[in-house]
This record gives sequence, C-alpha cells and structure tokens, in this order.
Amino acid sequence: MEPVMARASIFTFLVASAALASQPKPAALEADFSRHLQEWDGFGVNYVEVPQTRDYKTNPQEYGGMSALSEDKRRQLLELFWGDDGLRPGVVKMFADVWMEPVNDNTDPEVIDASRFDHETTTKWMRMFVREGVKRTRARGGGLKIITTLYGPPAWATRQKFVRGRDLDPAMKKEVAEYLIAWVKFLREKEGFPVSAISLHNEGEDFSRWPVDGMTAGHPTHDYNLYWPPSQVVDFLSFMRPMMDRMGLKEVALANGEPTNWYRFWQWGHAPEIARSPEALKGLGLITSHGFAGGTNQWYGDHSSNGVDLLRLAKPGLHAWTTSMTWGKMNMAFLDDIRQQIYSVKVNAVIPWAAVQTSNWVGGDPNPGTAVRVIEDCGCFQVLPGYWNYKQVSRAGQPGMRVAAVRSDDPGLRIMAFASNGTKHPDSFVVINTTWEQKTARIAVAGTRAASFKAFRSSLSEKYAPAGDHAVSSGAIEYRVPPNSATTFFAN
Repeated sequence: MEPVMARASIFTFLVASAALASQPKPAALEADFSRHLQEWDGFGVNYVEVPQTRDYKTNPQEYGGMSALSEDKRRQLLELFWGDDGLRPGVVKMFADVWMEPVNDNTDPEVIDASRFDHETTTKWMRMFVREGVKRTRARGGGLKIITTLYGPPAWATRQKFVRGRDLDPAMKKEVAEYLIAWVKFLREKEGFPVSAISLHNEGEDFSRWPVDGMTAGHPTHDYNLYWPPSQVVDFLSFMRPMMDRMGLKEVALANGEPTNWYRFWQWGHAPEIARSPEALKGLGLITSHGFAGGTNQWYGDHSSNGVDLLRLAKPGLHAWTTSMTWGKMNMAFLDDIRQQIYSVKVNAVIPWAAVQTSNWVGGDPNPGTAVRVIEDCGCFQVLPGYWNYKQVSRAGQPGMRVAAVRSDDPGLRIMAFASNGTKHPDSFVVINTTWEQKTARIAVAGTRAASFKAFRSSLSEKYAPAGDHAVSSGAIEYRVPPNSATTFFAN
C-alpha cells in the first residue's frame, strides 16, 4: 500500500501545484508617500449660469438649474458639494459673462465707475453656489481658491460690435482688462470671495468657431469667447499685470487663458510665445488650459506637459490648473483622464466642466456628463455616477497635500496618491480598475506611518460605499479590486 499512497500523495501535490501555478499573479502597485511630486491645490467645481444667449432680455439663461429648484431642494444640492459628507472641492471657477457692462463706463480704464456695471443680474445663482462653498469651507477651517475666467467681452469691445464678435478692438484692450478687474473687485470687496486668479479667455485659440470673415457670431450652440492669438495673450500678460497692481489686485495671479487642451497650448504657439517674452513671463502667475484630450491631431491632442514644462523652466515654481475637462461617460475612463492630467500634464488642480447642469444647452451640450442633473419639469435633480466617481478623488486630494509617486504593472489598474504634507488630511490613494474583470492587487505603501487604511468604493453597484479597513502587512495591502471600480484608501 505504501507505493500507492506515495503515488497518490505525489499526484495530489502535482494537482495542487498546477492549480497554484494557474492562479494569476497579483498585480504590483505602489504608492510612495515619501516621494513628493507637485503641490496639490485641490479638485474643483464650476457652476455655469449664462453661457450662450445673444440677447439676455429676451432669452435669459440659467444653465446650472438651481433657479428651477425649491429652496429645500437647493439646500440638498448645495449639501452634496459643500457639506461635511460632500465633495469638499478646494478650487472654484467662475465665469465673467458678456453682460456685466452694457456700455463702456468711461474713457479711463483705470477708473471704475461701479454704477455702470451690473454684476448682479446674470450671476445670481453662480454667486449663491460659491457663497455657500466659501462659508462651509471656512467653517471647516479650510479655504477655497477661486479663479474667474473671461467667458467673452461685451459687444462694444469687439471689432464686430456684436455679442461674440470674433476680434478684439485694439482700442478697447485696456477696457477689457478693466472689465475683469471690476468683476474681481466686486467679488472680493462686496461678496468677500477669495478670488486668487484671473484667466484671460475661454478656448480663445479656436479660430474655427467663426466664419472666415468673422462677420457673424458663429453657430448659436457655441458658448462665449473671443479669438486670442498668442500675440494678444502676450500683450495682456505684459500690460495687465502692472495695471492690476495699480488697481489694488497685487495678490491676484494673472493666468494666460484657457485653450481647448494642453496639446494646443503647446502646439498652437501660446506657451512658446509666452516663454519668449520676458514681460509676459513676469506677468504670468498661473498656467491654465482646458484638458479636452482625444487623439494627437491639430484639433484634439494628448495629455501633453510640453507647455507646462517650458514655462516652468523659464519661471520655476509656476502652478498649472486644468480648468475644464470632460466628464465623459462618468465612468472609470473619466477618473483615468483625471489621473493623466495630474501625472502626465503635471497640474496642481483639476476642475471638470460644469458640475451642475440642466438639459437646456442650445443644440445639446457636447460634454453632457456631469455630477448633478437638474430636471426642470419636476423641479428636482438627479445625482449621476459622475458625482460618486469624482468624490473618490476629490475627497482624497485636498488642498495643501502633495501628489505622491505611484506605479502599476497592470495596464487595467491605475493608481494616484496624495501625501499629507503636514496638513490635517491623511495620506490617501485611489485604485481604479478600468476593466470588466476582478483583479487581485498587492499595493505596496511606503513613506507612511499608517498601519491600516480605511476604504470607500464606487462601482456599478456602489456609491462611495464603505469598503472596510485594510491592514498594511509586510509593507503592502492585499486587495481584490472589483471590475469597473474606484477605491479610495485613507490612512488611519
């Protein structure tokens, strides 16, 4: 019987060994909190109120949709963003629309006649949204950073003299600078908003949005902007910075404006032109661009850091913000897009396109994903998957932290990490499974004193749901990553 039993034991051993060999090796991931990359200013939100109408009196717009809600519903919506259990954004983008100065206030661009500006009518709901954010963030002991962008200048400032005229009237360039300065002073002095940056334009590099002669406002589905060739950006950075200083805005940074994506910012000449001008570099306080990527061609490019790298080489210490990007299908690809903005473009903040939207964008919004959809017919709103997925990263990367080095040997598993950097916020990392299969991962964690991490997860069936405590054993966490999921780990 002994040989038979021996043969059986050998057979059992071989079967077990084969089974073990057939099991996939865990993916190797790492978050190293001791290896700090760029400073992190925060994840952001953008409430868009008036984006397109050519005649506000006959066709007023309120694209964000809070005006369609009852006071109780508004409070619920605001809680989703600013409440203790909300997104807790660190940065906010506010547009300056084309209706704030119907007629030029006077002939002196450095003397503001406040009575000739209307900063109230077209910005009521946007200011309410931000006001709540400033109040709630301060109550938690934090602070928001606010950037305001020129959506488009008033008609009288363009050569064409109509709303969404293509070309700047050169005689009006300092009046356009005054337009933005007056808006920022209103926000800072009357509203008490901590505006920290002014951005010159909204996708102003895109000359294709107008007819060749520029003699019509272009397609009605396009939002406000003005054509900003690189030379015009350089000119504004050079003269507007000293003008802001003289008018009491020394602590407010001046940004270059917001091309459609980082590829165009480099490839279409804006970054190189700024880098060649000592005066423009002196005036530049923040690098900005939208981040709509999608294939390397002249219209939509990749997540290119060339422009950011060039300007940081010329002026070390500059921060860069992605001030708009698509929510896409509000899935894991959306989060991976954010990861690429951070690790490939090397930005210090990310603000997706409008976080609260109705469905009344003329012609249909080309980027329909969002966090919250307001349904006007019922005076209600719907929390979309974009909200829960964005919460995975917005809660992890709080202002004052630093982006930490990461790696993954599995192309289906992506990771981003934020080091505490002396703040009250814990070390955190986010693991994203972009595939339809469950994966096993061994996540090495270095540079942290935490013995365990508390997890929260969003997936096809979960909405930022608690996902247990995970012990660090031999310097790593063993974790089964559900398909199409994002899991955020916070150091205990």
